[in-house]
Order: sequence, then structure tokens, then C-alpha cells
Amino acid sequence: MIPTPHIDLNDKDLIAKTVLMPGDPLRAKYIADTFLTKVVQINNVRNMWGYTGFFGKKKVTVMGSGMGMPSIGIYSYELFKFYDVEKIIRIGSCGAYSSELKLYDVVLATEAYSESSYAKTMGVSSRKILSANKALNNKIIKAAEKLSIPLHLSTIHSSDVFYRLNHEEFKEIHQKYGANAVEMESFALFANAKALGKKAACLLTVSDSLVTHEATSALERQEAFTKMMEVALHSI
Repeated sequence: MIPTPHIDLNDKDLIAKTVLMPGDPLRAKYIADTFLTKVVQINNVRNMWGYTGFFGKKKVTVMGSGMGMPSIGIYSYELFKFYDVEKIIRIGSCGAYSSELKLYDVVLATEAYSESSYAKTMGVSSRKILSANKALNNKIIKAAEKLSIPLHLSTIHSSDVFYRLNHEEFKEIHQKYGANAVEMESFALFANAKALGKKAACLLTVSDSLVTHEATSALERQEAFTKMMEVALHSI
């Protein structure tokens, strides 16, 4: 079933077996321009620009997922199911729930907790916590060690809501589930991987803190999170 409703490509060979998936399509462009060679732009991807190129000798695709679980759910499912992608590493930003996490720290999700009904509605699982792929995480950990880039391994919170009316609710989630950071996509990505027998992981850079109220700028979130990008690329 290609082209799919959201990825208008007829040639599966334009998509690598490993995909790095930032939420922001401009971050995808930055990664392609900065780190990849022999880059081919994947056209007509509903504004979620995609690029396939080489990091060393390894072929890799970088594609924006959009914001939120429904968006990454659609794109990652189509990549896994119809374009024969085997691994997706989300590379995104997160908000810190713990004072131990500082701006620009890199977080590797061991699992994602969510109030979302995504996995249950899909028919995958009624659990509220889904795990990343351990083998893929181990490769990411080894890559970070070689690069001497510290990783914070943690449960993360995947939220459907960016603007909560009860701003202090994060403290209870942090305490109850051990979630040290929050983002909005990984739970759906892990659900799709579980449903289709694929591998998924999530690397995040701390862009702001709900504890200290520090925050990075939009341009920094697009271009300054290079440690996370390097770890992901070296892991493949």
C-alpha cells in the first residue's frame, strides 16, 4: 500500500531501514544538512520533510513526525508497515520534571508512561507504561559512551496536553511513576513498534524545566541539540 495517505512515495528504496524522527521538520533538515552526505530530499511528505543520506557508510532517513501522538502515530505506522522500516529513533525535546536534569542534558527513555488511550484504542495494550526496545537502547548507550556524552536513563511522561490547567500536576506524576521528563510522542511510537514487531527508541534533549522555569529558544531547539543527534547517528 504505497504511496500511503501521508507519505506520497512510490519507491521504498528512498526510505532507509533506520529512521531518525524529530518532531520538528526543520530539525530534520538541519540534521541532513549538517551530518549526512549524498542527501536526497523526499518530496511530498505532507510538510513533514524527509531526507535520506549517508552517515559514513550507513544509509539513514530523517523525517519530521509532527507534534503529538496522533501525528507520530500515523507517520511511524506507515514507515514501519508499508515502507519496511525496522528501527525508528525519536530525537526530540523534553521538559524536566526533576531538578537533576539541566538544560541540554540528554535523556534516553527506558519506558514511557501516559494517560493516553492510544495503545488501548489501537488494540495493542491496555497498559499505561510501554518500554523502548532494549537492544536499540543498548546500542545508543554504547554510542554515547564512545562519544563521552552523558545520558540520563529514565522513565518519561508522554502527555496529550501541553498546557495543563493544573500546572503543578507534574509533581505527582514525577513521584508516582518516576518520570523525570515530559514530551508528547514516544508512547505512540512504542505502541506501534510493539504492534508491528519493530524497534523503537527515544532520545530527548532538555529544552525547559518545570522546576526551575528555565527554557531554550525556538532556534536553539532546532539547531543546538547536536549531542542527541550525534548519539543517535553513531548508534546506527
